[in-house]
Amino acid sequence: MTLHTPAAPPPIDVTPDSHAPPEPPGTAGPRFRAPAAQDLTASLVVFLIAVPFSLGIALATGAPLTAGLVAAAAGGITAGLLGGSPLQVSGPSAALTVITAGLIARYGWQATCGITIAAGLLQLLLGSLRVARSALAVSPAVVHGMLAGVGLTIAIAQLHVVLGGAPQSSALANLSALPAQLAGPHLPALAVGLLAVALLYGWPRLQLLPGRAGLLGSLLGRVPAALVAVAAGTALAIVGDFELARVELPSWSEHGLATVPHGSLPGLLGAVGTVTVVASVESLLCAVAVDRLSGGAGDLNRELRGQGFANLVAGALGGLPVAGGAVRSSANVQAGARSRWAAVLHGTWVLLAAVALTGGLRRIPLAALAALVMVVGIQMVSFAHIRRVHRHREFTVYLATVVGVVVLGVPLGVVAGAATATLLALYRLTRAHVDVARTTDGSFEVRTHGPLTFVSVPRLTRALTSIPAGAPVTVCHDGAFLDHAAYEALHSWRAGHIARGGRVALLTNHQQEEVLDPDGTVRLGSTPGPHRCRAWTPWVGHHCIDQQDDPHGRLLDGVRGFQEHTAPLVRPELARLAREGQTPSQLFLTCADSRLVTSMITSSGPGDLFTVRNVGNLVPAPHEPGAADDSVAAAVQYAVEVLEVRSITICGHSGCGAMQALLDGVHERPGRPTPLARWLRNGRGSLARLARVPAEFTDRPVADRVEQLCITNVVQQLDQLMANPAVERRVQAGELRLVGMYFDFATAQTYVLDQDTGRFGAVAASREIASAA
Repeated sequence: MTLHTPAAPPPIDVTPDSHAPPEPPGTAGPRFRAPAAQDLTASLVVFLIAVPFSLGIALATGAPLTAGLVAAAAGGITAGLLGGSPLQVSGPSAALTVITAGLIARYGWQATCGITIAAGLLQLLLGSLRVARSALAVSPAVVHGMLAGVGLTIAIAQLHVVLGGAPQSSALANLSALPAQLAGPHLPALAVGLLAVALLYGWPRLQLLPGRAGLLGSLLGRVPAALVAVAAGTALAIVGDFELARVELPSWSEHGLATVPHGSLPGLLGAVGTVTVVASVESLLCAVAVDRLSGGAGDLNRELRGQGFANLVAGALGGLPVAGGAVRSSANVQAGARSRWAAVLHGTWVLLAAVALTGGLRRIPLAALAALVMVVGIQMVSFAHIRRVHRHREFTVYLATVVGVVVLGVPLGVVAGAATATLLALYRLTRAHVDVARTTDGSFEVRTHGPLTFVSVPRLTRALTSIPAGAPVTVCHDGAFLDHAAYEALHSWRAGHIARGGRVALLTNHQQEEVLDPDGTVRLGSTPGPHRCRAWTPWVGHHCIDQQDDPHGRLLDGVRGFQEHTAPLVRPELARLAREGQTPSQLFLTCADSRLVTSMITSSGPGDLFTVRNVGNLVPAPHEPGAADDSVAAAVQYAVEVLEVRSITICGHSGCGAMQALLDGVHERPGRPTPLARWLRNGRGSLARLARVPAEFTDRPVADRVEQLCITNVVQQLDQLMANPAVERRVQAGELRLVGMYFDFATAQTYVLDQDTGRFGAVAASREIASAA
């Protein structure tokens, strides 16, 4: 699961904006809309994922398998109705698997249900106290480390089931027993497990196949891999008539409900607190990720209260603890869910399946479910998270949490990770860099980076005493914290150095272009010019123009800035491109508007995009009388046939002057046409399309007729692009993809065209949330 601790939010602009997407349904107050058709489709997709996943989690915890179905139904319906993140889907949590298994072993199943009820009540209290956002203060390294540790514990335990054995009581015991289990596996169970694992990893890759196989794969890929894997494993066991352990669903008349747990009060309080913290943190961080994925803005305190009600209901009905899950939630968003009704309907389908399909569920071999949970556990160890944590120099925290969870269990493992994070933060808080450099004129420059505290005094004085007596010195502090001990040390040295004939200047350097490195050091740029206008900053087009600076001078200033700061960083990559030539994978055709910076909105660099720009992002039709233009067709042909790009994007934008000119009829005015008028004739097809089938957005109304033409023009130019024989040939062969895109300046929001519906959907800030529950 990709879980982020968000940075401080930007200031909220309360100015009415017609471009802003509408508030997602259900994010404020108990307001419910009728379910849309997309909600029904999404609920069925999530249901097909939830049933095998819920059974697998119940198997891994040692709870009755019906408890997983109860939790899925209770989480989907209750948290779906009452939660603050409308598109999040709740149910049994993989992160709680190890905790729940330990509680069942210690207190028994029905007492564990009582602990779940208490945890739900505590979540309700915390949600009422409006402390939900404080959960986001947990170090991401600790969260990812906890998930990875739980994932490893689950994977090792379920490997025993795949091999035909039974898991031990702890991860260390499972590891020690694994060699003997590998030496004598149960072959039918292993065959079923390997088939399930192969399908879980291979099924999503069908859509990556080339040509027509890829089209078939994309259709098959809509069926959840979890369902395919469990169904195939079940079919193999039935066809092969294997003697295997299968799902044991007790009759509902024998289903156990919650009882009051007995034991020491500190132990019970610790159990309730652990379930509450893990379930709450996972749900809230997942809610943040889901809201980013869907472009919504949820209410975290309401989400916490909704999770509390869900755990209250699940525990009372004999279900597993409930939390928001990334697997179900991301599938819900990707399936096109529009409101909270998708989660509610998914829970309803699970409830119906638990009552009506018990006979079919009893045919599922445990090895298939164990393989599913084992793969989920492996996916909880995310290498992307490890790279990110390592880049921010928190791998020590991550590793301490993983080892702690595997060896000591989840509560103590999280404590170990949090303690490591605290010590690391204290170390960084007290660490400062002191750099001494001799300049060309014989003077010395001392630069400090980071807080100067009493801990840094020895390092500071050692650096200062290395400067020869009488030398001119400039001490530049970066503006970070300076405590009394460091202040006294600095000024005492200054007094002594001046007494020995030296000169000392003490400066505080505080610039707006400071860059904070992951290790906390601050890299300072060069001293800004008199008007403080720098290249690639928001005020280039405003303050500098107000001061009537020379535009050519500003351009050269930007070039100098590039040579000084950026060129040393990109020179190796540009040298490689100079040797090897360009091999871009995409052609990006967009407008010449100066506000549209292609590399910025696509996060691309040298060699990534083959870019074509013209007025109105037009693609002239080859047989348009009086308007044909070969320059665009030549660029397209070169990109498709020589560079062999794999996608072509046509990107329009808001407030396009060319589209306004088309609406004003500039291309039809009497008299000799200007070059601009002749060029705009290439947009007549867009005007005609606007009258027939104007394009729309999926999540907001079109602002005005100009914007309507801007997005309709993108769709029309894609059609005209297909008139190019080279493009048509490669598209039909499945080797080239055409993409329609629209960028709204007012909201800095990018929209992508769904060519099946002709509507533009917003691109979310986080494309995916984790592959772990």
